[in-house]
Amino acid sequence: MKKVEENLSMKSLFIFFIPLGLSASLVTISHIIINSTLVRAENSEFILASYAIAMSLFVITERLGNLLRQTCSSLVRDKDSYKLMSHFAFYLIFCLMLVAISVAYTPVGDFIFAKIFGAKVSMVDDIKRIYQVLIFVTIFSALRCLAQGIIIYNRQTKWLTIGMVIRLAAMYLLSLYFIHSGHITGTSGAIIFLIGMMIECFISFIEARSLVRKMPAKHELHIGSKKTILKFYSPLMFSSVIVVMIGPAINISLGKTVNIELAIASYAIALSVTQLILSFFTYIHQIVINFYGEHNTLVKKFTLVVGFVPFILVGVLSFTPLGSIFLEHVIGVNGRLLDASLQVLKVTMLMALVFPFVDYFNGLLMVYKQTKVTIFSQSANFVVTLIALIIGVNFASQWNGSIGAIALSLGFLAELMVVSSFVQAIEGKPMFRIKGLSRAGKNNSV
Repeated sequence: MKKVEENLSMKSLFIFFIPLGLSASLVTISHIIINSTLVRAENSEFILASYAIAMSLFVITERLGNLLRQTCSSLVRDKDSYKLMSHFAFYLIFCLMLVAISVAYTPVGDFIFAKIFGAKVSMVDDIKRIYQVLIFVTIFSALRCLAQGIIIYNRQTKWLTIGMVIRLAAMYLLSLYFIHSGHITGTSGAIIFLIGMMIECFISFIEARSLVRKMPAKHELHIGSKKTILKFYSPLMFSSVIVVMIGPAINISLGKTVNIELAIASYAIALSVTQLILSFFTYIHQIVINFYGEHNTLVKKFTLVVGFVPFILVGVLSFTPLGSIFLEHVIGVNGRLLDASLQVLKVTMLMALVFPFVDYFNGLLMVYKQTKVTIFSQSANFVVTLIALIIGVNFASQWNGSIGAIALSLGFLAELMVVSSFVQAIEGKPMFRIKGLSRAGKNNSV
């Protein structure tokens, strides 16, 4: 009888997880749609490099907005707490927009892109035009994550997949328009991204509002004030600011390699493929948040079952003809860019092995309400990545895009070592274990 219950519980974990994984994978496919559009431009390496640089700065503000998803699903339990979270979200978006606008429309942007990122003077204007569109994506991305936090808490994860499917359909149609019109620039990719995000945000908010109406006015675990939200959110914010600097640091370093445009473009393509695979497993932390309290053994089994799949898939693409077929016929890469992208893809296998377990331990930190630990773990990630980049650029600059992949993989390995050590220390203290699990357990049922 016990075995039947375990099977039922494991099935429930997959029912909850698969729609989340699919929606995350579809997000990555949206970037592949954009890259496959831009790669068809006449000067594809130049355009891809410009878009990649603009995106590497954009993800800094977007990631801070994306943290609303975890914060909302962890803290919002009633209508009052949703109202507090909404106010918090609007303040956050306002601050993010002020920073983004100062970069997009003032000489500050010229300095950042030309001096810090090392972009060529001829690229700066194109990068700024791309970024001027991307800053609006920040608004809709943050609002989408606020709504999705409600959806995840209420176990209606299918709506994340539905929203993404509709978003992708719209992006693909717009992509075809740009391809057939023959007028493809870096801004074209940003417009495709913006339209898709607006559509997904709209769908998520429709479902979230209907769910909020069914929530109680007050829950026993209600949020007392915005300070409670800030206490949970701020460590994630600071750690995210640290980790999002990795992308710009890599692009800056690749700007000092033997072949700048080839290095940045091959790294961007290989990383997009790896992220397509990894994206399906980026919600392991939600499994931990929502089920670990009462089903910790099953959650551990689940993580072991799915944790090694990304490594196997990236390996298959890297060392079999499937990789070349996918890059050439799906993404549209050919020539030396194809060879360089495959070489970078092989290096990302280590990152694919480590990432799911990093996400698992980060989920445990949220269960134990010890999000401040992420500052230390992601600082380790950044420092190790930076050291690897410095060594790579100075002693093996001819490796081009592979330098970025090596540094990124080693950074994730360092993060795993630090976060797992902290979690083991926390679990060794009964007061943390009981407090964390009791709070999580009240909302967990399979």
